[in-house]
Order: sequence, then structure tokens, then C-alpha cells
Amino acid sequence: MTDAPSATGGAAPAEDRPRTWRKPPFIANPWVRWGITAVAAVYVVWAVSTLPFDWQRIQDGIPRAIRIFESAFPPSFERSGLLIQGFLESIKIAIVSTLLGIGLSVPIAFMAARNIAPKPVYAVGRATIIVARSFHPVIVAILFVKAVGFGPLAGILTLTVYSIGFVAKMLAERIEEIDWGQVEALRAAGAATGITLLYAVIPQIMPRQIGLSIYQLDSNLRASAVVGIVGAGGIGATLMNAFGRYDYDFALAITLCIIGVILVSEAISGRIRRNIW
Repeated sequence: MTDAPSATGGAAPAEDRPRTWRKPPFIANPWVRWGITAVAAVYVVWAVSTLPFDWQRIQDGIPRAIRIFESAFPPSFERSGLLIQGFLESIKIAIVSTLLGIGLSVPIAFMAARNIAPKPVYAVGRATIIVARSFHPVIVAILFVKAVGFGPLAGILTLTVYSIGFVAKMLAERIEEIDWGQVEALRAAGAATGITLLYAVIPQIMPRQIGLSIYQLDSNLRASAVVGIVGAGGIGATLMNAFGRYDYDFALAITLCIIGVILVSEAISGRIRRNIW
């Protein structure tokens, strides 16, 4: 293969040719790559074929689903007072649980950071995060409803645990990634542990903390609608009562309002993040 002619009539050197970049494969060995793909495909086929689908019940449920959707249109906003009351309760639950969760997550994150905490403290911090992340919020909500009864208190406690599981884990990982030179500089100057954390660690993790706080508020607002279905207060309880009374038009109105509130919340949080960074 000869070099392509250059503008002066000669051959263009090989290093001047345009290069085409190709993304390297995730698994370089083609036999291993296609073998894993084949095994995954076989497993999916086997899993679907062994699941106990009741096709007759699915077929019978299609007309019922059509009737439910037909009775849900148009959405009914006649009981707007009940709807607003449920949303205000969900917002209160989300805000209070976010504040409590973040307030508890910060010390737990420092406990769970390997480069900051001693090993016994690190073990306790990591164990706390693991326990908080081990259960779905609905399961935690059921436990708190049984413990403290129906209402917003169960929702606040549930979402507080949910916030700790996420915020503390993300923040602990950010602490482990900090620039250690600032910490060593303050320690060399004789600064105490509290002063070192205040001036060398917290400024480095503050942007991540702000972002996590905004995201967790959004997440808790969405989760408050879910945990309310099992009796933990908020708009979820109103939605569950609407389904129990077969008021599908009112249930659709609640669902549309949930979507609208989440869209507004996402727009506000995005604006805040842009102003901060």
C-alpha cells in the first residue's frame, strides 16, 4: 500500500494521515464476549419461561383495565381541597425528613470515611449505612406504621432512614476522595481535629453536599407519595383512598398533580444548581 500523494505532488507521510478512533470493546477476547452474551440470552429465555405467568388471567384483566381507564377520564378536580391538603402534607413530610436525614447523614458520613475515622468508628458508620440501605422505603414505612401508627410521623421517620442510606453513602465516598494535602498542611501546623475537618475537609465536600441535599429533597417528595399508600401520610394516602372508593377520575387527577409537582420541583432544583455552580 503506497502513501497518498501530498499537495506538493509527493507522498504524504503516514503520520499526517487522519486517524479514526474506535472505542475499545468492554471485553477484548471475542470468544469470552460472545460467550457471555449467549449465556445471558439463554438465562433470559429460561427465566421468562419458568416464571408463573397466568396468561388467562392477563387476558381477562385487559377488559377490566380498559374499563378503569375509561372511568378515569376526564380527571375530576371537584375535591380540590382534599387534594391540596394531601400535597401540603407530603411537602411537609419531604422537607422535615430531608432536614433530619441530612443532619444525621453528615456525622455518619464522617464515621464511614476510611481516611478520616478509626477502624471501629468506620465499622459502625458503614454498618449504619448498610442497614439504612438494606430495605425499600415501603417496607420501612410498614414497620413505622406498625410502630407509631398511621400518619405523617411514620412517613417522616421512613424518609429520614431513606435519606441516611443515600446521602451518607455518597458523602462518605466523597470524603474518601478529598485532596489529602490540605489535611496534612493543617496537621503539620498543629491544628486540632475539629479545625482540620472544618477548614480542610468540609470546604472540599460542600459542593457535593449541596447537590445531594437538593436531589434528596426531590427524591423524598416523590417517595412521600409512595409511602403514603401504606398509611404513612401525604398524598399517597389520599390516592389509596381514592382507589379504594373506585374514584378513578379523582385518582387520575391526583396522579397528574403528582407529575406536575415533580416537574416544578425538578425545574426549581435545576435552577438552584445552575446558580450555585
